[in-house]
Amino acid sequence: MSKIEDIVDSLENKISKVLHKYEVLKQTNAKLSDELANHQQKIIQQQEEISTWVDKFESLKIANSMLGSDENKRETKLKINTLIKDIDHCIAQLSE
Repeated sequence: MSKIEDIVDSLENKISKVLHKYEVLKQTNAKLSDELANHQQKIIQQQEEISTWVDKFESLKIANSMLGSDENKRETKLKINTLIKDIDHCIAQLSE
């Protein structure tokens, strides 16, 4: 009988250790999930910031070329032509 009790006690100890490890891993997983969510949010914010800076950079390039810089004149002319076409399209839609 003592042998069976020893086996049962051993199993109980092992189960207890496994359950403890499970709880520790569950807590670690929750912590890592929170960190991942925080990092993903930071990435989204940084992507939005990059997009804003790219827009500002494009605006500055256009403004610079309008001030007489030869570097971006072609791009500026294309942008102006596109804007004119968009305005013409809007006017055509309004007159219908």
